[in-house]
Amino acid sequence: MKRWIVFAGAVLALATPVHAKSILFVGNSFTFGAGSPVLRYRADAVTDLNGDGIGGVPALFRTFAEQLKLDWQVSLETSPGKDLAWHFAERRQVFAGKWDVVLLQGYSTLDREHPGDSVRHLAAASELADMFRLANPAVSVRLVSTWSRADLTWQPGGHWYGQDIHRMAADIAVANCSAKLRDPISVGAAWSRAIHAGLADPNPYDGIAPGQIDLWGADHYHASTAGYYLEALVEFGAVTGVDPRRLGKHERAASELGFSPKLTVALQRIAAEQLKVKPCG
Repeated sequence: MKRWIVFAGAVLALATPVHAKSILFVGNSFTFGAGSPVLRYRADAVTDLNGDGIGGVPALFRTFAEQLKLDWQVSLETSPGKDLAWHFAERRQVFAGKWDVVLLQGYSTLDREHPGDSVRHLAAASELADMFRLANPAVSVRLVSTWSRADLTWQPGGHWYGQDIHRMAADIAVANCSAKLRDPISVGAAWSRAIHAGLADPNPYDGIAPGQIDLWGADHYHASTAGYYLEALVEFGAVTGVDPRRLGKHERAASELGFSPKLTVALQRIAAEQLKVKPCG
């Protein structure tokens, strides 16, 4: 009799479906891929909670997951030029609910009116995290530390003008590390790593050096297609624990976005190296 009970239990376990993990991306143009083909890339593969038909970085994440047979249901709620306080005040009814993972990407300077000031940003991140935890105490809520803006570093009047190109990204990361959340995801540090490694040019205003790429878009503010791809690789690796290099030189999204195998591998390597570094030291 006991053997039949064990057998029946095994059959039931096999028949029980394994539910996909859910991830929500909350952010702005840095998340939805403004100014690049990433914006509309595979929009049908993700759920845009605003109904704007955006694929963005979330669609890259989903594409990576599919290739490695990882079952992730990916949703996004984005709006251009908005910070986390705006999302909490204006859109929380859109995305409130039970999620396994939530990535929060704030305004590029932390505070539009007071660049570098993290008070409003961190308060909103805390409010959002509390809301998500009420729905699912086990949820993983993480901030995304974004990149240095070339326009604010190399151009007079920019808040980080005259400082090292890596300083803005470092300041964003320090602010996010002070949040009472899981370690933030170091996208900006990956950009800095790509520059240090000689893969990416540090100053798009004086031209792009031969053999290097531009991680910024034409406005020197948003990312280029390569910049968004690197963002997606870092976020994917941080969330799933998978080494991005497993995707390989013929990774689908890279091929469809026009990258050479050499560039694809180089970006995956940068992401993998950055993921080995503890975000908050």
